[in-house]
Amino acid sequence: MNELKLTLESVDPVQFWGTNNEHYELIKNAFPKLKVVARGNEVKVLGDDQELKGFEQKYNQLLVHLEKYSSLTPNDVESILVSKKAPAAVAENGADKAATGGGGGEVIVYGTNGLLVKARTTNQRRMVDSIGKNDILFAIGPAGTGKTYTAVALAVRALKNKEIKRIILTRPAVEAGENLGFLPGDLKEKVDPYLRPLYDALDDMIPAEKLKTYIENRTIEIAPLAFMRGRTLDNCFVILDEAQNATDLQLKMFLTRMGPSAKFIVTGDVTQVDLPKKQMSGLHNALRILDDIPGIEIIYLTGEDVVRHKLVKRILKAYGDIQ
Repeated sequence: MNELKLTLESVDPVQFWGTNNEHYELIKNAFPKLKVVARGNEVKVLGDDQELKGFEQKYNQLLVHLEKYSSLTPNDVESILVSKKAPAAVAENGADKAATGGGGGEVIVYGTNGLLVKARTTNQRRMVDSIGKNDILFAIGPAGTGKTYTAVALAVRALKNKEIKRIILTRPAVEAGENLGFLPGDLKEKVDPYLRPLYDALDDMIPAEKLKTYIENRTIEIAPLAFMRGRTLDNCFVILDEAQNATDLQLKMFLTRMGPSAKFIVTGDVTQVDLPKKQMSGLHNALRILDDIPGIEIIYLTGEDVVRHKLVKRILKAYGDIQ
């Protein structure tokens, strides 16, 4: 009798084995000749070598499905266990089925609780197309146009597809200014409120336990822009949010951190600069001097891309941020 040892490294064991071990029972029943013992994230399987190979193949297919769609239902488990298709084919069938669940547009990433994160407007779809062709993308537009959310979704998709090893999300912490020292807590606790929108987007796209693990092992790093100085950011997807609050020197510093195998997205709203009055935003200059460089694309989102409450578009129009 042979033994196979497997480890659930990147998924929540409760999600994999199901509520009340429902998935575990389905998997065990599909391989009656094997003895399957699961404890936490460790799996030990005893049996004939040929049966063990079949078990490992199905186990990997289930993992692929859960990692890609952040969801695994009893129906999914049963479909994968009886399917004779390769893992990729099974996953694509799942994608087709899930994509019928709401709205038009291509699914960028399968989020938590069955959420389908899609490019919902013309310029959001341009962002999806552009990042495949360019290594640096500027997404410029007013609040509510989904520029940050779409950028985070593209980064999560790249991580799930193993195109990159890390996601780095950063913002200038200028709102804190000199008042940062008066906030309670350590540096992380002082800065986290300014990075909260990035956490909120990730919460929609990655299960809580998995996100916690990613942050702890630095697969996902969320940090103020100043923390990027002196680094080379390679084999990662990097997003600079609220770039209108970066100075010319800060933006140049950030863009020149780029390693050979990296993707950068810079998002900003040129109508909402929070820098001190005597300090110019570096975003204006960057958009001017980088416009014609191959490999860099600048996409301007407009009022037509606002995806928040219908009143947001009217408010932005009243303030003159959109036409």
